[in-house]
Amino acid sequence: MSENIQKSSRRSFFVGAAALTGAVVVASQTPTGQKIVSEVEEVLTPSKKSGYHLSDHVKKYYQTTLV
Repeated sequence: MSENIQKSSRRSFFVGAAALTGAVVVASQTPTGQKIVSEVEEVLTPSKKSGYHLSDHVKKYYQTTLV
């Protein structure tokens, strides 16, 4: 019996996830949705380059490691 409950619960989760995804896709195609998507993209894209940079001191270090 618990196996049937698990399958039902899992199935309802995936049905809900699919419905939510479909609603988001439809909403993103409206003018208001497109404005919201563009605002979110602006917030999520970093303005500065972050992470690893190959700078002069790193190049100098790499030169010291050459055999």
